[in-house]
Amino acid sequence: MYKPVQIIEEVRALIERYGERDPLDLADVMDILVSCEPMGFGDNCCKGFYVAYYGVRHITVNGDLPEELRRVILAHELGHAVLHRHAGHPRFVDTAFFDSVDPKEYEANLFAAELLLDDREVIDTLKETNNFFQTASVLNVPSELLDFKFRLLKHKGFSLNSPVTASGDFLRRVPNANIV
Repeated sequence: MYKPVQIIEEVRALIERYGERDPLDLADVMDILVSCEPMGFGDNCCKGFYVAYYGVRHITVNGDLPEELRRVILAHELGHAVLHRHAGHPRFVDTAFFDSVDPKEYEANLFAAELLLDDREVIDTLKETNNFFQTASVLNVPSELLDFKFRLLKHKGFSLNSPVTASGDFLRRVPNANIV
């Protein structure tokens, strides 16, 4: 199991190595195939999945979701591709089957939060809005992802309190129409 500081370092090293923070561009330079396919609507639809087969890594994201949510799903699945490719986990990881206590889901959420949310941008936006939920809205992320970022920022010495406590399976329940 990865510790939050290790995930922070993994993301930092990826950004430094590839010069990319955008998950689609990062997947491209890492030779991870990405596709968007229609997979339906609703809380229980498949939001996305990662599969590795014979050395080919592929992420599929539900194309029926809003663009902002597809970006979060892609970052989460990229977390699985980076953090769990040698972990002996099943080759197919589907966000529709999240387990709220599965450490790999928790780690992929931390990875997505660290990749998508720049520390300075989060702190500056929080100062401007003075409101957790407005900050999530301005940053175009679910409030639960911002909670994961707050957890990482605490490991970096920031004193922040989140009004929500996100579980590892929060992406399963994120509404399709509104990410905040």
